[in-house]
Amino acid sequence: MRPFNIYPTVFLLFLANLIMAQEGTSGSYFGEKFTIEDGIQQKEPVYAQLAVTDTVMTQMTGKITEVCQAKGCWMNVALDSGDEVFVRFKDYGFFVPKDAAEKTVFMNGLAFLEEMSVEDQKHYAKDSGASEEEIAQITEPAHILRFEADGVLIKN
Repeated sequence: MRPFNIYPTVFLLFLANLIMAQEGTSGSYFGEKFTIEDGIQQKEPVYAQLAVTDTVMTQMTGKITEVCQAKGCWMNVALDSGDEVFVRFKDYGFFVPKDAAEKTVFMNGLAFLEEMSVEDQKHYAKDSGASEEEIAQITEPAHILRFEADGVLIKN
């Protein structure tokens, strides 16, 4: 009787595990490809303690709520924490599809708080298709959670 060889079984289990792991993060990359950190969904928000002058390299995930309809050069993302983050892309080096709203996204890059001027808020509101009335209601600078992504993965 031939002894049982465990190596093919271990290899098949490894392969199945690898396929399932990739299946959970399949989608389209924009910008630089990156490896998604383990436990990204359960991670404590690193931006919670940020001051306006701080930046932190991190990964975030959430649902895209809005994309620039002019070029796809920015997006708003609702995070699992309930916060929303305004995302731009490093060095204006890539854009995302204008129809990416409602899709899950993984992002790699820098998180920071920014005081956004009235002019910039109005510019982004116009890009998003806001009405003249909505734009006219923007009258004060705002502290905005920002993210400069060097890479994003939009799930299919």
